[in-house]
Amino acid sequence: MPRMRRWPRRRGAAAHERRRRMSGGGVVGEGAAEMNERRVLILRTDGAARGNPGPAAAGVVIERADGTTVAEGKRTLGVLTSNQAEYRALILGLRAVARYTPAAVRVCLDSELVVKQMAGEYRVKDEALRPLYAEASALVRALPDVTFTHVPRARNARADALANAALDEAARHAREAREARA
Repeated sequence: MPRMRRWPRRRGAAAHERRRRMSGGGVVGEGAAEMNERRVLILRTDGAARGNPGPAAAGVVIERADGTTVAEGKRTLGVLTSNQAEYRALILGLRAVARYTPAAVRVCLDSELVVKQMAGEYRVKDEALRPLYAEASALVRALPDVTFTHVPRARNARADALANAALDEAARHAREAREARA
């Protein structure tokens, strides 16, 4: 019977190690395929900038393979270009998904540029994107079995909505602060 591979020690890895030892190190009955499917996570990220450059934000959604949401979040990013915002959102998402020690990660983005650069199909020519690309690449190398897929904006709607909600909230707070000072 094939042995399960050892996972790097991260948060939650001790519990996995105990389960692996209890099962004799092999594949456990019919539940193994189901368990592995639950450990495949889908990461959907979107970066948005109003203006290029302009105020920017990120939206991140982590889902199980069956489509149920594991976690989601949003964050303002300051003033960035749209491509910088896309990379920042990806970096935030990769950091977040690592906490769940997935068996595999499917990254879905509506930024064709970022997908093609992360897949190695395009070079990173923009100097401002190179450090972001390097950071994202390092995070990808630390995760098992990461794939990138370009999806239409409609299939990334929740991450897009979160990024825009963060921008709307930041604009509302700025407006309220200006009105309070006036």
